[in-house]
Amino acid sequence: MSKKILVPTDFTKVGDTALNHAITVGKAIDAEVNVLHVIENKKFISEARLKLETLADRVKQESGFEINTIVRIGSIFEDIDDVATEMGASMIIMGTHGMKGMQFITGSRALRIVTDSTIPFIVVQEKGIREGGYDDIVVPLDLHKETKQKLSLVADMAKYFNSRVHLISPGETDEFLKNQLDRNITYAKGFLSEREIEFDVEISESKSSGFAKAVVKYASSIDADLITIMNFYENSLISIIGGGYEQQMITNEAQIPVMCLNPKDSYVMSGSVFSG
Repeated sequence: MSKKILVPTDFTKVGDTALNHAITVGKAIDAEVNVLHVIENKKFISEARLKLETLADRVKQESGFEINTIVRIGSIFEDIDDVATEMGASMIIMGTHGMKGMQFITGSRALRIVTDSTIPFIVVQEKGIREGGYDDIVVPLDLHKETKQKLSLVADMAKYFNSRVHLISPGETDEFLKNQLDRNITYAKGFLSEREIEFDVEISESKSSGFAKAVVKYASSIDADLITIMNFYENSLISIIGGGYEQQMITNEAQIPVMCLNPKDSYVMSGSVFSG
């Protein structure tokens, strides 16, 4: 089966950025890219199809890459994951307008797009992707055992793009919390070492309550290309004590793209878009 990436677009600059990310990833892993535009009702369908055809022609002319296009009548908050599931997409790459302007993904209602999905998301702002893809990937390791789930996808991605992985952990002083974090770091180091992936470890001065800002600050300082998080949303200890962890990450001021996965008991990481 061919690998498939879904890119929702609203024909704005961030939509184009998301598409550029998808094309770079698609070329690297030989995946097809499907661009989706969701409209409110059928009277907009002709205009939507024309815009998508124009976009596909421009992409073919500029990059030589062919994209598939889809028009769907419905709501972006409900249809993106449905379309991805129907087509068997392995990844969704979507643009966000940050904290201001059009509320495409910010706020609790829009964040539900990511929260409800069983498919990994990469959420981008206006910052483009390097020609070589994701050279430096920041991986926050917090107190959740589920954070280990993302390491498989990160490792697969790092193999494709020859990426450096930067593990960052909160600097807890409580002995019990510190021991748990140490165990997670030890696991991650062993996991990446076994796969011969270059990595380093950063212990933040911030505790879990300020971890989101610390991660973004660190990622910005090393000019990272991607931050990878597990999305715990309302069930997250960090959300309870820090508030808005996922939203702070997704709408970070450095505009660093964020790969977001939801912890699922039945998560099949071997089926990721980056697996062999």
